[in-house]
Amino acid sequence: MDWWLLFQAFILGIVEGLTEFLPVSSTGHLIVVADLIGFHNDGRVFEIAIQFGAILAIVFEYRQRFVGVATGMFSDSKAQKFILNLLIAFLPAAIIGLLFIKTIKLYLFNPITVAVMLVLGGLIILWAERRQHQVRVLDVDDISWKDALKIGCAQVVSMVPGTSRSGATIIGGLFIGLDRKVAAEFSFFLAVPTMFAATFYDLFKHRDLLGAADIPMFAVGFVTAFVAALLAVRTLVKFVANHSYEIFAWYRIAFGGFILLSWQLGWIDWATAAF
Repeated sequence: MDWWLLFQAFILGIVEGLTEFLPVSSTGHLIVVADLIGFHNDGRVFEIAIQFGAILAIVFEYRQRFVGVATGMFSDSKAQKFILNLLIAFLPAAIIGLLFIKTIKLYLFNPITVAVMLVLGGLIILWAERRQHQVRVLDVDDISWKDALKIGCAQVVSMVPGTSRSGATIIGGLFIGLDRKVAAEFSFFLAVPTMFAATFYDLFKHRDLLGAADIPMFAVGFVTAFVAALLAVRTLVKFVANHSYEIFAWYRIAFGGFILLSWQLGWIDWATAAF
């Protein structure tokens, strides 16, 4: 058993879990940390495992909501509305992804794009927080299908590396009048169908690369990502109840600057980036 590889999986699981649902770009963090610790395994296959752990953390944390929706999907109008909103919000990214994901990866997966989107996203968060924020939606159940569609369109932007899926959906929610906590929670809920679809698509696409020898590494990354994501989600919900997202904006700007610096100085080998 390769203990160093398991330690690398542990570190990357923490990174995935902590950053997937915060508006800071999990992909950018995984690329940087993977290179810094010398992780050169098949990043795409490993990412499937740790993303799945992060998704299940959301399902576990909001299990009562999901069970209620599942049991009431044929009889409860509130549950039906919730499912419809998630479907509407999910479709824009699903359609654009199927049509353009190869082009996006070919032309936009580079350090300049990641850094620019991190900084730009940070500036947009500052703008969103400092503008006059008129809150009109105080509960996830009050989100209309039009609101869901707008958030879904915002999620499309997150397909550009460095944007952050959670950042795009949360800030999109703020712009259309969602309460900070509601914007965060709807972002979590929307992550479930979005990430499940992406994870199982990648699992099918890379099924030939899966091997029994990798199970310990996948297991460590999966469990670590699950625990870290659970802590991150719980902390974020409590934090935004009394604070703005500005701290994440400044962090994004600093991290974007670090990526540009690391690229210029050759600290990170973007040509062989694992993720």
